[in-house]
Amino acid sequence: MPAEHSRKKARIKPDSEEKLQIIPLGGIGEIGKNMFVIRCQDQIIVIDAGLAFPGDELLGIDVVIPDISYLLENRDRVLGIIITHGHEDHIGALPYILPQLNVPVYGTRLTLGLVEGKLHEHHLLRNCSLNVINPDESLRIGCFKIDFFRTNHSIPDSVGVAVRTPVGTIVHTGDFKFDQTPVNADPTDYYKLARLGRKGVLVALSDSTNAERPGYTLSEKEVGASIMEIFRTARQRIILATFASNVHRIQQVIDAACYYRRKVAVVGRSMANVVQIAQDLGYLNICGGTMVDIDELNAMPPQKAVILTTGSQGEPMSALTRISTSEHRKVEIMRGDTVIIAATPIPGNEKLVSRTIDNLFKRGANVIYERVSGIHVSGHASQEELKMMLNLLKPRYLIPIHGEYRHMIHHARLAVKVGIPEQNVFVVENGQVLEFSQRSGRVVGSVTAGKILVDGLGVGDVGSVVLRDRRLLSQDGILIVTLAMEKGTDRILAGPEIYSRGFVYVKESEELMEEANENLARYLEKIPGSKKQDWSYLKNGIKDNLSRFLWERTHRRPMILPIIMEISV
Repeated sequence: MPAEHSRKKARIKPDSEEKLQIIPLGGIGEIGKNMFVIRCQDQIIVIDAGLAFPGDELLGIDVVIPDISYLLENRDRVLGIIITHGHEDHIGALPYILPQLNVPVYGTRLTLGLVEGKLHEHHLLRNCSLNVINPDESLRIGCFKIDFFRTNHSIPDSVGVAVRTPVGTIVHTGDFKFDQTPVNADPTDYYKLARLGRKGVLVALSDSTNAERPGYTLSEKEVGASIMEIFRTARQRIILATFASNVHRIQQVIDAACYYRRKVAVVGRSMANVVQIAQDLGYLNICGGTMVDIDELNAMPPQKAVILTTGSQGEPMSALTRISTSEHRKVEIMRGDTVIIAATPIPGNEKLVSRTIDNLFKRGANVIYERVSGIHVSGHASQEELKMMLNLLKPRYLIPIHGEYRHMIHHARLAVKVGIPEQNVFVVENGQVLEFSQRSGRVVGSVTAGKILVDGLGVGDVGSVVLRDRRLLSQDGILIVTLAMEKGTDRILAGPEIYSRGFVYVKESEELMEEANENLARYLEKIPGSKKQDWSYLKNGIKDNLSRFLWERTHRRPMILPIIMEISV
């Protein structure tokens, strides 16, 4: 942390200096769940409200969203949420947050079009205030004056945010790269960035995703050239899987299909939703007659067909995964199909993607994927672009964001190389409170921050105990022990009976289960009568006895669930 500039000056007016706070509630030390709080003059704005997808350890969890306890405690101070672009890790938490924190949401046209679709699915659209911003205009919210600058990313209508406060200017870069030949011919607004730098930036929050990668990130148009070459050489159907929100990639597939006179069908609900919204808002240009229904496409000659689908990350229920296992009801892999997986596996998804690729090869498809062909480029800045952003903005302080911890460390080292003092670079954690004045910046404390787990319709009702039980069930299964006792006495009328689910197959392990049953019966006989009427004692004893016996015989620890029934005779 940087030291105070001058102790003598600090004593002159110790409490008169105005301060602002920046609090990351998500997006620090992780990919996803982006949410950043800016607080000044007791007013709060929030930048982004994203989700993260669960890792293998979060069994049965659908998505993960930020813990907004801090915002709920200060709900009267929250003036609005500003969204930088329409990816799930920046908008995905809104359907879960807005019912608790009903504040205006601000974003560009395509971003809010995607937000509107999500809120409609959750039946929340009627009660939400969505406000379209123009990147060429300023926005005033409370004491904050907010300007926007266009950025290049893997989705159109992406912006960075400059927040002017009485203390100084904060710049949030959003997700960005410097693409000199963007698909939409709309480059980054370098002029605004340079102007912000000249006027003075107090704090920059900058994308760290590709901070490990040297050089520059390739232009999206490089992918377009690869797609055109694949279309030229493919002799049968082309099936391309990419992120549903990658509108630029979708546009280039449609352009190639138009050029080679192929028809395109969309498979996968999320892909269909994005294509429809982008087309309605004018962000996709589709030549007449190119888009057809999947049933119509299936009736065409294979050399005229293109399928756009989801599943580039090997998600178990995605369209491409079901196609690869012959479980999709409308699409079956035919020998000679060309399947393009136009995405890099997100960390943790490598095995799922590899399994999908293997299944596609087994069914006779020609699979083209990122490791062996240039059909994907990142939407995030590499090292030289990160340096360029810092040189344009010239911030006094930097907070690396949007990356795992190693990415932020690499970003911090780049910042030192371009001249930002090491003590002015804050590599922090979610929940830490950074406080800035015109003369200083430091970490002053922390607030509640973490993960809220969403499972089906339940938000936050699955905690560590439930996850532990799910993990135990997935590892060693469960044994259910039933026992019937006479009401008011210590007499056992029936049982114990042991039922196995996910532990052993009873018919193949009859001897083990009989021994377990006999061992448990002997234990129950030894328990004094008074203790048998204490059901808590009895259940714990059954679990301990059976657990010890099974560990000695199998070295496994299944979950044991005793059920005692009381019967009147």
